[in-house]
Order: sequence, then C-alpha cells, then structure tokens
Amino acid sequence: MPRRLIALIASTFLAAAAHAQPSQGELDRFAATLDVRYQVLDNRPGPAACAPALGCHLAELTLTAADTPAAGWSLYFSSVTPILRADSDAFALSHINGDLYRLTPTAAFGGFAAGRPVRIPLKLEGHQLSELYPMPNAYVAAEGVAARTIVSTRPVVDPETGLEGLPFVAPFTDEARLAGGSAADATVWATAPRVYAVNAAAGASLRPIPRAAVLPTPLRTRLDPRGGELDLTRGVKVSTSGLPRAALAAGLASLAKAGAAEAAGGVPLRIRLAPGEKLAAGGYLLTIKADGVAIIASDPEGAANGLASLTQLVDPRRTVPLLAIDDAPRFDFRGLHVDVARNFHSKAEILAILDQMAAYKLNRLHLHLADDEGWRVEIAGLPELTKIGSRRCHDLTERTCLLPQLGSGPDPSTPVNGFYSRADYIEIVRAAQARHIQVIPSFDMPGHSRAAIKAMEARAARLRAEGAPEAEAGRYLLSEAENKSVYSSIQHYSDNTINVCLDSAYAFLGKVVDEMAALHAAAGQPLTRYHIGADETPGAWSASPACAAYEARTGVKPADLGGHFIEKVSALLAARGVVVAGWSDGMSHAKPDRMPAKVHSNNWGALAGEGPASAHVQANQGWEVVISTPEVLYFDSPQAADPKERGYDWPSRATDTRKVFDFMPENLPAHAELWPDLQGRPQASKDDHPLEPGVRFDGLQGQLWSETIRSDAQVDYMLYPRLLALAERAWHGASWEAPYTPGKAYDPTTGAFTADMRARRDADWTAFANLLGGRELARLDAAGVAYRIPTVGAVVENGRLRANVEFPGLPIEYRVDGGAWRSYAPDAPVAGKVEVRARSADGKRAGRAVVVP
Repeated sequence: MPRRLIALIASTFLAAAAHAQPSQGELDRFAATLDVRYQVLDNRPGPAACAPALGCHLAELTLTAADTPAAGWSLYFSSVTPILRADSDAFALSHINGDLYRLTPTAAFGGFAAGRPVRIPLKLEGHQLSELYPMPNAYVAAEGVAARTIVSTRPVVDPETGLEGLPFVAPFTDEARLAGGSAADATVWATAPRVYAVNAAAGASLRPIPRAAVLPTPLRTRLDPRGGELDLTRGVKVSTSGLPRAALAAGLASLAKAGAAEAAGGVPLRIRLAPGEKLAAGGYLLTIKADGVAIIASDPEGAANGLASLTQLVDPRRTVPLLAIDDAPRFDFRGLHVDVARNFHSKAEILAILDQMAAYKLNRLHLHLADDEGWRVEIAGLPELTKIGSRRCHDLTERTCLLPQLGSGPDPSTPVNGFYSRADYIEIVRAAQARHIQVIPSFDMPGHSRAAIKAMEARAARLRAEGAPEAEAGRYLLSEAENKSVYSSIQHYSDNTINVCLDSAYAFLGKVVDEMAALHAAAGQPLTRYHIGADETPGAWSASPACAAYEARTGVKPADLGGHFIEKVSALLAARGVVVAGWSDGMSHAKPDRMPAKVHSNNWGALAGEGPASAHVQANQGWEVVISTPEVLYFDSPQAADPKERGYDWPSRATDTRKVFDFMPENLPAHAELWPDLQGRPQASKDDHPLEPGVRFDGLQGQLWSETIRSDAQVDYMLYPRLLALAERAWHGASWEAPYTPGKAYDPTTGAFTADMRARRDADWTAFANLLGGRELARLDAAGVAYRIPTVGAVVENGRLRANVEFPGLPIEYRVDGGAWRSYAPDAPVAGKVEVRARSADGKRAGRAVVVP
C-alpha cells in the first residue's frame, strides 16, 4: 500500500476519533505502561548548532508503549532549561508556562507499535551536567478524566543509601561531551582517582581530636595546665542570675541529651549575665574547674552559646576537660536561608534545622515562604493564598491550584505541596526564639510572585461570583486584566510580576505584614525584619494602563518603577517598625537617600562579577550587608563535579565543605588568586569600589534554594556538613585569611596568599575535617540528620587498593565484581571491577558507591 495512502487513512482515522477521549481506565493503563527515556547527548555541540550567547545542548526523549489510548491525550513534563526545538512530525511541542511543556500527538502520529520506540530529538538552551537535573513525574492528561503520573518517570529511593535516583534518565558516560557546557570548559568529573588525589593533597589522614575542640572555633581556649577532667555523670545543678530559665531551656535540653541532665545532686553549673564586663553580643566566658562550671555572658544568646560549647565538650564518658574559653562571634548576623516555596519542606524538618543552627551558633533563619511556585503560610482573611497558592496540580485554568512545576506532577497531595498553618508558624518561631534565632520571613516581590498573583485573582473571582462589591473583590489584586505587557521571567513565566502601580498591591503587602507581625507577636518574637526579595522582571509594566496613568500622575517612568516600589515598600515597613531586607541587585534600584535609616541587603553578586563591588558600595552607603555569595554559599549547588550529584550548577560546579571552609568573607576580591572561574579557568579581580575605612559587612548567610530539592532527606543531604563550615566562617575569623587591602587587584600570580597562609589554612582544614569525621558527624547521626556521606577517593596500584575519604574516621568499604561489601584495609589486594563507598559515622547508612577504574 503506498505511504501516502497509509498516511491518509491514519489521518482520517485520527480525525474521526478526535472527539473520542480515553476512559480513566485506558489513561491509567497508559500511564502505567508508557516507557519514557531521556538522554543528554551532547553539552558541547559547537557554534554551528548553538547561538554563542546562550549555548545549547542536545538531548533525546524516547517513548515506548504497547498500545495507544484514544485520541485527546497529551503528555506534560517539566524542563527547567528552555526547549528550543523538538524535531518530531508525530508530536507538537508547546510551552505552557514556567517549566511546564506539553507534547500532543499530531495527525502524523500513527500510534505506538509494541516495542518500537518513538524518538524525539531535542535542542535545549544551556547545558545539563547532571543525571539529576531533569525533572521527574511527567504525566498524561485528557479532558474529563484525572491526569496520571507516568510510572516510568517517578523517582526511586535506594534503600541502602536513601538517595533518590531518576531511572528514566540515561547514565552519563561520555565525559568529553557531557562534563562541561562548552569546548572551553575545563571542568572534569570527580572520579575516584581524582578524589583520591584531592584528599591526599589535603592531608586526609586520621589525626587525634584535641580534647578541647569546639566547633565553631572559639576566640581563645586555655586548658588547665595541670590537666584534669570534670565528671558530669551525676548531672548538673543549674543556677542562674540575670536571665530567665526559659532562655536556657533549649540549651539545657541539648546538654541533657549529651549526658549531663539536671539533677539535685549534680555538679554546679552557674550561668549569669554580666553586662558590665563588656562581653560582645553573643559572646561568653566558659570556665570548667574541678568544683563546677561557670558561664558568664552579656545577653541570653551568649549564655546559650556557652551552653552549646559545653555540650560539645561532653565526651562519651560524660566528662569535660578543665579549661577556660573566652569567645565572641565574628559576625552578629550568622544566617541560613531555607526555601520552602519552590518545594515545600515539613515543619519537623525546619524544627530539626533550628536545633542544628543553635548547636553551631547560627542565629538567623531566613525562611523563604513565597515564590512563583508556592505560598507556604496561612494568612488570616486570605484563604486563597494557601487553598490555591500552596498546591500544584493539573488544572490549566488554575481555579483550584497552580500549574505543575519542577516535576511536581499532577497530584496536589504529594509532599512538595503544603503550607504551615498559623499554629505551625507560631510553633516554628517559638522554637527559634527559644534557641535565640531570629526568623526573617521572606515573600519575594514584585517578581517571583506568581503564587500570590494567582491566589488573589482566584479571591477576586470568588467574591465577584458571590456578588461582592468590586472594591472588595479587587481590594488585594496584584495584577491588572488590561495589562498587555509581554515578558518572560528568569524562570520563563509570563505572568509572575506584581503590578506595582496598583493601590491594591500595597494593600495586600500591608495585610500580609500585619498578619505576620501578629503571628510573631503570638510566638513571643516581634517581627523586626521582613525580606521582600526585590526581584523584578523587565518589561512587566511596559503596556500597563495603570502604570501609564501612574506615570502621568507621578512622573515615575516604567523603567524606574522597580526602585520606586522598593522605596514605597521600605517606607511602609519602616512605619511599622520593621527593617526592610532584599537581594542586592534588586535593592540597588532604590535611591539610598529615599530609603530608611536601616536597610538589609543580601549580597549575592558573583565573586568573578559584580559581587565585590556591589557589596562594597552598599556597605559604604550604610546598609547592613550580609554576604550570600553564590559560588560558595548556595547550598543547592552540587557538592562535586559529578553527574550523579544533585543541584543547580550555574553558581558553582562543585561546592564542597572544604570550599565553604576556605572562604574569606571579608576579602571578596582575593578569591581570584585562589579559585578558578565557573569553567575552571584562571580569573582576575579588581577592587574598583573599595570599602571605606571602618566599614564592615554585617554577616554571612548560606542559601538553600529548593527547585531541585523535593524531600526533607534531600534538604539534609544538601545542607550538611556544609552548614558546619558555614558556622565556622560566620563565627571564627581564621588567622590565615588574607587581610583586605582597599583597591588591591588579584589574579593567580599575585602572591598575596602566602605559602605560610596556605600551610596554616591546610592545617586548620585537617583539624576541622578530623573533627567532623571523628566526632561531629556521629552527633548528626544521633540527631537523625541524613548528611551527605562523601564519595571515596581510590586508586588501584599494582593490584592493591588505596582509598581515602574527605572526613577521616568514616568507615570505608569496597567490593569486587559485585560481591559482598568488605571493610577496607590499606593496600587490600584486588582484581576485577572494584567499587568503594563510605558509611556514616555510626555505620548505619551507606554512601554512594563509585567504580575505581
């Protein structure tokens, strides 16, 4: 039969079936049996294939099925990198919004033939360097039936390691084509031999842990020259002066877990405030003598910090060394940002994070509660914020939920959806207050606000349907129906930016701030700082009638509206006694002379770009600058240049614990001497905007964005143990850090970081790594923290296995030819395919195995 006739028959059949829809049972079977495969083919296809400015990569989507459901179905999936082209006559590709795409069969699709794959070549923007970068939970949908997740695209969790995998993604094996994003990219994979060499160069050998070791490192520690220990087996008898017992409850509970609970006949533990002794805020004096323990501080936070140090000193025998510690923090602001907006994370996880923050003396929790993909806290009087804004499901009208994004799939009951009730949020803030941690709520605006925008549109639609007056229906609207502006945000949304020319936008913000202030008041921690994000999207107001009228009335042009919005919001917050906070780039659009006296700016500029200059400029103008450098402080970046590691790689190809430890936050330009750029090439820096004399940064903050982090276990994997290195740098200024010299330029030949500095840094790292491997990771195990177990470095030389691990003391195992795992002994004889892995400090969890070539 001629091909044209076959095609005509097929198209006629499909046209006849166009009004047929698959039944629920047919769609369910299709979702259960459709095999989806995704493979990245080439990250370096060259200039002939890609626009030089953006770059691109090539991939392939393969669909295989035994049968085809009735017409009327489509396949939906997430791709966080824009798809430039899909080469298929059988399927039409359309972009819905954000990262959601749809594949719809065309008239040329003749159905699936059993065992015969349908291949769809793809060209995408940028690159994908990890097997975990594609998003899971593709789904099929049809009119009138419930959408179903395609089973083959669901993530799976390895029972031995607890790590999530994506079986539908083909393994990366071709390093030459896949390791970097261009021919000039010098990135190589962290293979077992390369990790072995790095560990060996870092001195990864087992060393004794000093008996007085505390993390983060105290300012001064003096052991009793006569030696000796204090036995705490009979507990402690606590007395306080100048502060309420409630301020110490969380710290005393941690001390009890370490083996020194309160008891009537216990060792005296005297805690008092002494403001007259001029102790730094958060600082303390800890003295352990044969007759008892004393902690002196100028404030309750300092007393709690002294308790945290005492808790670390309790050994398994429940003794502590006789010593004196005089301690104070490097920065007043020692923060951690946790994003629960993109993917939700449980209240239990946040409470557990607060415990570890207190243990390591971090004192600010920047809680990112709203973004494009979700609104995560209940606001009285605005039920749509959580009814609509906290859920993602397959409802293209978005009347019941937001669009699926980030591989969330069609089901609104999955754990990536959710919100904190008012009671939940109060509990979180109370827990933070008990641990002397300030909670800074964050609701990004005017950009990154899609969840709120859609929720307020749903509120207006509901009230109009109920017959409410238009003034009430539109009271909190964030969008303007007549706005014809065409734009695309950094996450590829066309409708995620608040219209800053609407009075209702400021009414909404005032309502949210007042309700958050009430929640904080109920928790006993007044709301004094509020993070507005300050992101915007160019072009979002270019064709807005409201903004045209606003310009006519005020003279503010569309190009200046972003800064104008920040100025207005800052004044609104200042009138309520709240300090405005935002990200440095957005805040830079505001005019400093129109801002309140206190402004908080998180500097997230790149070290190799505008970061040092913007940090210096904003600090010089009197703002409180918190260093949040993405190359080293974005904990959603991969921890190694390994295709099996999770995370966004735009800030960094590899941010391991050592890199965080090596950071010098008070000399940003100096890193050009020590670190290559994003593609592994040498870089240079200039200090064209030097810090003025006496000006310092206010603090340091680690960031955990959650686009790629879908579970609480993944939060732990990405946060720990990097959080411990963050705490070290935020609290302790190391003697080896290169001092800041205004106006000094750096490159790999500068020589400012001397051989002596390198030697002292390396010695400090060796001590830190041994402290983690020999003590602190076991404490995280006891707390139920699923930290990342490092991959093992290994080589086989002359038939002998040599292996090492980043944190000495962790157990190492190996196996040959897929046999049983065995404990590693140095120079073990091996022959065949060798795999190595580490285990957690308590031995209960296995790390990811790697093959030794």
